[in-house]
Amino acid sequence: MNWTVEESGFDLARVTTNGNKFMIGNGYMGYRGTLEEFGKEQLVAVTLAGLYDKSGQQWREPVNAPNGLFTTLLCDGEPLTVIEQEVISHRQELDIRSALHRRETVYKRPDGGTVTYTAERFASMDNLHLMVSKLTLCTTRDCTIVIQTGIDDDVWDINGPHLNDLQKNSMDHIMISTAITGELKVPVAVAELAVFGFGEQSLDESSLLRQLTFKAQAGVTYTWYKYVSVFSGLDGTESLVNEAITTVNAAVNLGYEVLLGTHQRKWEDKWSLSDVIIKGDQEAQFALRYSIYQLLIIAPTHSERVSIPARGLSGQVYKGAVFWDTEMFMLPFFLHSDPVTARNLMMYRVHTLEGAKRKAAEYGFLGAFYAWESQDTGDDACTLFNVNDVFTGRPMRTYFRDKQVHISADVVHGIWQYVQFTGDYSLLTDGGAEVIWECAKFFYSYAYYNPVKARYEILDVTGPDEYHERVNNNAFTNALVKETLEIAIQAADYLRTNHPAAFEAMTDTFKEGPFLPEFQEMLEHFYVPQPNTENLVIEQFDRYFTLEEVALTDLKSRVLNKHEYWGGGNGLATTTTILKQADVVLMLNLFKHSFSQEVKKANWEFYEPRTEHGSSLSPCIYALVAADIGAPDWGYPYFMRTATVDLTGESKQYVGDLYIGGTHPAANGGAWMAAVLGFAGLYFNGEDVHLNPSMPKQWESVELPVVLRGGNYRLHVGREEITIQASADNKSALNFIVSGGQVEMCQPGVQLQIRYS
Repeated sequence: MNWTVEESGFDLARVTTNGNKFMIGNGYMGYRGTLEEFGKEQLVAVTLAGLYDKSGQQWREPVNAPNGLFTTLLCDGEPLTVIEQEVISHRQELDIRSALHRRETVYKRPDGGTVTYTAERFASMDNLHLMVSKLTLCTTRDCTIVIQTGIDDDVWDINGPHLNDLQKNSMDHIMISTAITGELKVPVAVAELAVFGFGEQSLDESSLLRQLTFKAQAGVTYTWYKYVSVFSGLDGTESLVNEAITTVNAAVNLGYEVLLGTHQRKWEDKWSLSDVIIKGDQEAQFALRYSIYQLLIIAPTHSERVSIPARGLSGQVYKGAVFWDTEMFMLPFFLHSDPVTARNLMMYRVHTLEGAKRKAAEYGFLGAFYAWESQDTGDDACTLFNVNDVFTGRPMRTYFRDKQVHISADVVHGIWQYVQFTGDYSLLTDGGAEVIWECAKFFYSYAYYNPVKARYEILDVTGPDEYHERVNNNAFTNALVKETLEIAIQAADYLRTNHPAAFEAMTDTFKEGPFLPEFQEMLEHFYVPQPNTENLVIEQFDRYFTLEEVALTDLKSRVLNKHEYWGGGNGLATTTTILKQADVVLMLNLFKHSFSQEVKKANWEFYEPRTEHGSSLSPCIYALVAADIGAPDWGYPYFMRTATVDLTGESKQYVGDLYIGGTHPAANGGAWMAAVLGFAGLYFNGEDVHLNPSMPKQWESVELPVVLRGGNYRLHVGREEITIQASADNKSALNFIVSGGQVEMCQPGVQLQIRYS
């Protein structure tokens, strides 16, 4: 079965796209899918998770480390590079089963001969600080080859430079590059050692390059290896240089094949807990696997102080910031496959609570207002002028930072999802309850009590549909705020009953209020937009129905510049009913059990033609709700659009003149949700497992592993029968309900077969 992403031929115009498409990573660092001879002009990046820096007055962004895999070749004095030389053939591929990147290039020589150059590399999933590569060269005619390889410390930055006081030296043939970040003075160290089985190498410390010149004989294959370690001051290591050197030496002693084998076994373990097998649709199968791969290479398994940025570890786009994407679109995958990483993602929000409290105070509110663009401290990296007008070049005032208040509710939603799903209530006593209550406190201070209508409202906000800013009573936002109040009260009830001492200790900080009585009173009089009694449509925000009705195709015909922003003060969509993404449909997915099938269908049909899908987060929601209402074939194109976004590169690359390229982990998570929670119909409420399949016509079955309440299960969802296999190591049984039928208890080690229609 195909696990390989391939592209043949070299196209300079696709260098940036392929940098995203062929990425490798291990959660600690990401390495873009560039070629060995490339430099910063081709956007080579070794992006480190959780390490940020600010240069001057520019945006803070992640730090890219020096590139220890840099390698160039010369043949008879001429450089061998796909950019400068004619190639007979070129192939780039990525084995997603083991996160192994390969390239093979055949160069044509002036004398009629050829040089075949191959390289493969991986970022070790066993030792997260380690990258390793194997390179080979073979010629058809004798020639003189020069290999230059080492560390390229001329790093690509969007808003850099970030590495100051660069030092270059060597020790026992190991090249070492050290630097200090500018803002926070965090040290970074990269060590590299190349092992050749031929020739004599010389080292140039001034350039951090080693050079080997030899006479290549026709028909002989020459092989060499590179071992690279990367460390930063965030690792808690006393001596980064010593640790980097020790890591490289240990890797060399083990050798490439042993390291690769260990790395591959780690990946087999990951796939055993996450692979989803689709029978009957190979295109969907591969796209979904690729989406899962993208999530696995950025999962922060090593730290609870790191989360997943909106563009993963594919570079510095979006400032490397963590958005609401993590809780709403990525968390479900980790809940079902890797609860430990899911907990790390939520603990990141606990550790950044103080930043959220500072932001709330900055705007004159109580509690915690989480950052729209969160980095290491939780302070908001989002600017007030996020987009430039493509016509005037002037910065445009946007209201992402100060009006997308739903972010605090999204955080609460994520914490409660984790607690309910896993049964791990320790997250509450480890800071989760405080986060929940501080967010509820924020909404209490933000809300407006309308004395005429005798209700609390949420005014002057921007919902996920960013084309319409500063609206009142956004349906999605209000629904999430209501849930936040409910969760605040439920969390208090749980702690009061089960951890009374901890409850009293934590609630002491809320003694001056507002606290539980105020939350309860607000909840009892809180307004959430409801379906219209005639057509069942929920108005996305107050007065949305008064906006200009225009077909999406007609609005597109008004575009004067393909990069112009449709939102903002005078964007094309702001006075129309055209949406970036449908907040109401998203709300119906999150609270699917609170609405009838008729309501969900009416709103899907109403909002679908009015949605531009200007966000990669949008299509998967339409796929999920389509499956929910029994119309999976409506949702299938949206699933495929989501699952292939990083394979095709067909996504929005600019907002105004701001480049927003990179990978799309939220879409990757959305593809998994559409397949598993949508088409396979899996829903776990913390007590019972519900399976309501609604598969596209070409899908014969879906098979997947899931982790539920610490137990491992394997589900095979066919068109007429579902098989459930419980691991013998499970500690307890779970109830399964298929298509609303009778409850079946699945004991440890038992296999259930349930027929349905």
